[in-house]
Amino acid sequence: MHQYIRTQVIKAKPMTYGEAYKNGLIPENSYISEYDDALGYHLTHMDGFRNWKPKEVFEEEYEAVEGMTFGLAIKALKAGHKVARKGWNDQKMFLWLKPAATVKAEWCKDPMLKGLAEANGGEIEALGTICMFTAQKQILSGWLASQTDMLSDDWVIVANDDDQ
Repeated sequence: MHQYIRTQVIKAKPMTYGEAYKNGLIPENSYISEYDDALGYHLTHMDGFRNWKPKEVFEEEYEAVEGMTFGLAIKALKAGHKVARKGWNDQKMFLWLKPAATVKAEWCKDPMLKGLAEANGGEIEALGTICMFTAQKQILSGWLASQTDMLSDDWVIVANDDDQ
C-alpha cells in the first residue's frame, strides 16, 4: 500500500450556506433551504475553482498557514507563492522561485552569459533558483537556506497586494 499526503494552499472566507448559494457556490439542484444559516467557508483554490465547505469539514481538512515547516514553504514556492520567515529581522524580505528558462544570447546584458549562450548555439538553459528580496531592497539570486532556516517552523506565505 502507498502513502499519500495532500498539500494545497487556498483562500477561505467565512460564509453561511445561504450566502454560498447566493454567490453561486451551491448548485440550484442541490440547494436545501433549511441549511441557510449553517456556518462554513467560501474556498478559492489556486486554479480559480471556488466552492463552499461546512465549518466542521473545513476545520478537519485545513489548517491556517501560521508557521509552516521548511518543507511546506518549498511546496508553497513551487506553487507560485512568496514565502518568508516570521523570525527575519526585516518583514519586507521574502523568497520566490524563479523558474527554469531558455536564455537567448540577444537578450543578455551580462557579457559572460551572452558568451555562454552564443557558444551554445545562441541560447542556453538556465535552471530554476530560489531568489530573495533582501532587507536592503536588492535581489539575491540563488538564495541558500541555513540550518536554522531549514529547521524552523515559522515560515509563512507572503500576501500579494491583491490578497489584502
